[in-house]
Amino acid sequence: MTGTFRINRRHALAGMGAAALSTSWRPLWAQSVAPITIVINQSPWFESFRRTVEQYEAETGNRVELDVNPFAGSLEKQRNSVRAASGQYDILIMNSGWFTEMYAGGFVTPITDIDPSFQLDPEVYTLGDTVYYNAEKRTVTADGKLMSIPVSPLIPMLYYRGDLYAEAGLQAPKTFAELEENARRFHEPPRRYGIVQRGARGPHTVAYDFYPYLYGHGGGIFRDQSSGDYTVTLNSPEGREALEYYIRLAREAGHPKTAAMDQAEVIQAMVTDNTAHIMMVIAAWSQMDDPNKSAVVDKVEWAPPPSLPGLPTAPGLGHWLAGIAHNVPDDRKRAAVEFLRWFQTKEAQLVTAEAGGIPVHAAVYREPIAEERRYRWMKPLAEALPHAVNIYQFPEASEVIAVLELGLNRAIAGEITAVDALNGMADEIHAIMAKHQYNTGQIERL
Repeated sequence: MTGTFRINRRHALAGMGAAALSTSWRPLWAQSVAPITIVINQSPWFESFRRTVEQYEAETGNRVELDVNPFAGSLEKQRNSVRAASGQYDILIMNSGWFTEMYAGGFVTPITDIDPSFQLDPEVYTLGDTVYYNAEKRTVTADGKLMSIPVSPLIPMLYYRGDLYAEAGLQAPKTFAELEENARRFHEPPRRYGIVQRGARGPHTVAYDFYPYLYGHGGGIFRDQSSGDYTVTLNSPEGREALEYYIRLAREAGHPKTAAMDQAEVIQAMVTDNTAHIMMVIAAWSQMDDPNKSAVVDKVEWAPPPSLPGLPTAPGLGHWLAGIAHNVPDDRKRAAVEFLRWFQTKEAQLVTAEAGGIPVHAAVYREPIAEERRYRWMKPLAEALPHAVNIYQFPEASEVIAVLELGLNRAIAGEITAVDALNGMADEIHAIMAKHQYNTGQIERL
């Protein structure tokens, strides 16, 4: 259901609950500016964003309207608005799957083109430099212009049963070998599986969950996107090792219906004490300790995704960015800049954290809040975020994702071998990149 509602100063002050989230009130330093409209998706982190917006209005007196939609509905509205003569939305909340489309299409205005004095807070995570875009090189690199501000730095994390680990005298796994050993140890089907993985085909489902395994094994989809080299490397020996590991884990220590498991089923397995591990986006953290949903309250811990010895953790980005639409009046663009200037501060991000959201400012992870039991996920997340991988740097990514979704699902279901899946997907991805005239090629087949 699509919802549009206005949050104004009077409403925010009347309901002081959100404003009281802040540890301290700051001066009303932001200038009075035009009202703005933000188009956003209805996600688990939306409530924390809404409450942060309420704080902004309470502090500044500026007005913000939120147009709230399902995932696909938000993308459709953004595409329609940026292609109109005059845009309806001032700030676009863009997902990792489509922000390059907005950058490359010229649909968002660089923030420093609106206000040359604007500076990104040095402690805000740039998330694989995805806040920048170099139009000449067509790459997402730090030598480009500042296009957006991070809103929700979502990456997958390893969720594991801390109580079971404590009883067995184990530490959080850092390598894939350790994860496999521990998953086998706790595998007691059907009462409890060693691990439950996502294997279902969807818009960006099994592929997203496979990325930490692929990159954590030293593999990748392309040789070097940042330099414009789109040689397809998916079917490398490292890619084969990663996919065979994923499949082996599912078959020998996982759920028998992994190929049909989607995000909801994976989370459900964890909160019902039906698995010892899951690899899941961090946004699901609050469900683990919700007594109305969870049978494992206070028993789940978090760790960065494992990797091979000598390689860093490599979670794939599934984050959200806020960009300013190109086709709105200048006064609304300037108002949007003022909101983003405020939103990126440590104080604003503390409000986000206290409301249950995932902060984008590194300093928040060093605050006392990170020591509280409820927020025990914060330190592991802070450890993993600097290593997050931006999987796609081109606007046609959805075509590649569709290939991965089908091929990975078939391999996990046992319809084809890992080698056939990887070679077949590599061929299709190469054809896509060649069609769009990227500098591409292929490596030797497995």
